[in-house]
Amino acid sequence: MPRETSVYIADDHPLFREGLRRVIEQQRGLRVVEEGARGDEALEYLRTHAVDVAILDVDMPGCDGLDVIRQLRAEGVERDVVFLTVYEDEAIFREALDLGIRGYVLKESAVTDILQCIRTVTEGKHYLSPKISRFLLTLKSGADSSDNAPLSLLSTTERTVLRLIASGKSTKEIAAKLHRSPKTIDNHRASIASRLNLQGPHSVLRFALRHKDKL
Repeated sequence: MPRETSVYIADDHPLFREGLRRVIEQQRGLRVVEEGARGDEALEYLRTHAVDVAILDVDMPGCDGLDVIRQLRAEGVERDVVFLTVYEDEAIFREALDLGIRGYVLKESAVTDILQCIRTVTEGKHYLSPKISRFLLTLKSGADSSDNAPLSLLSTTERTVLRLIASGKSTKEIAAKLHRSPKTIDNHRASIASRLNLQGPHSVLRFALRHKDKL
């Protein structure tokens, strides 16, 4: 019998939290193990309880979702986290990715997006609400300009790897699809970052998502 996927939810709006819980627990194999209304409650729970997916509101009393993850990372506690937010904000999104957030869901579409998000995250992939993806594609800034010139610096294989990254594939999945070793894919990722002058642990993923329609 397959193991249940354990889910933790932290959001300071009880009606929204209850609705989200109901949607999740209607899906066979998913179980909400605990809820919280404050960031400090979430921090304390996630310090001591291993869950498969933690769903956190970005904006909570006590401390916000970003602060929760910063503190957990500082303490060496790893959790797969999905952020809930009402904001289409590039700065928050960038920081979330840099902190290793696996999913990013707009609250207005959370009821329809959350099950697919949980499934995607538990497969080791990243998930963005479709509206967030469309929003990011409209942004133009610095090295992540929508101009095609940077892409011309990449080899055909590197563009293929970047396209697969944008589609949510993990390094292991890309390696299997291209019949290469995970180490080779890591080398391609490093080469992409070097050629495009991308810095930061998730800069290649950000670039891939921004340029998804050009790859």
